[in-house]
Amino acid sequence: MLIQESITSLQNAQVKRLVRLRTRRERQAEGLWLIEGARELGRALASGLVFQTLYHCPELFSDEARELMPTLEALPLAAVRCTREVFEKVSHRENPDGLLALTPPPSPALPLPTEHTLLLVLMGLEKPGNLGALLRTADGVGVDAVLVVGEGTDLGNPGVIRASQGSLFTQPVIALDEEQALTWLRAHAFTLVACTPEAALPYWDAPLTGRVALCLGSEHDGLPAAWRDAADLGVAIPMRGQADSLNVSVAGALVLYEARRQRASERGRP
Repeated sequence: MLIQESITSLQNAQVKRLVRLRTRRERQAEGLWLIEGARELGRALASGLVFQTLYHCPELFSDEARELMPTLEALPLAAVRCTREVFEKVSHRENPDGLLALTPPPSPALPLPTEHTLLLVLMGLEKPGNLGALLRTADGVGVDAVLVVGEGTDLGNPGVIRASQGSLFTQPVIALDEEQALTWLRAHAFTLVACTPEAALPYWDAPLTGRVALCLGSEHDGLPAAWRDAADLGVAIPMRGQADSLNVSVAGALVLYEARRQRASERGRP
């Protein structure tokens, strides 16, 4: 670590700055993200992100934070030690583990598609918990990339990073506008699968092997008409009770794992 200093006052300028960085506007203005938590920091570090400043509070360290600290100490970054009161002020969590870092956001590239590339396309998801949960599921399934489309989506929201448990950094997650995304998908001959309640085809009956992009919209608005029109097929999750839809992260998990099941079966795997 290059610098060691301590913050003991809630009125410190760095404390006020970290609080301001909770907002998307401030993060965009500074070109920085806040990453909190040992697991999230470990995965961000493994992805190649370079931390600018580390804020730490040994009094709050979890076992995982204590194990990661020697790795962080070996990095050429500024380190700021905080009192418990200060760290709890700047933390976004009810039970912080004492580690938080500032870093420029990742800038992953679009993948070079193969004949088996599987993508998840998320349109207009604004709730950090849903977005983070889907990124975690996408990592578990092993998708090749996640395309996040729409102005309302804030990948740098600390709630997204936390809900994903750092899976935001374990796979390419690329933010695009609608035209960019559709143009790229069409240029690479992806089969676009619209996940929408209006579809007649149950998701388990749809062919989900090959070069496929699974497209989900927000719970409130669903997929925009342009994406439904552009889709090669639509799939739905049959509902047998009074509810007419599932949480988008649950719906996405069902379709993603069905795609993974079909691909494993096609290759002779259980």
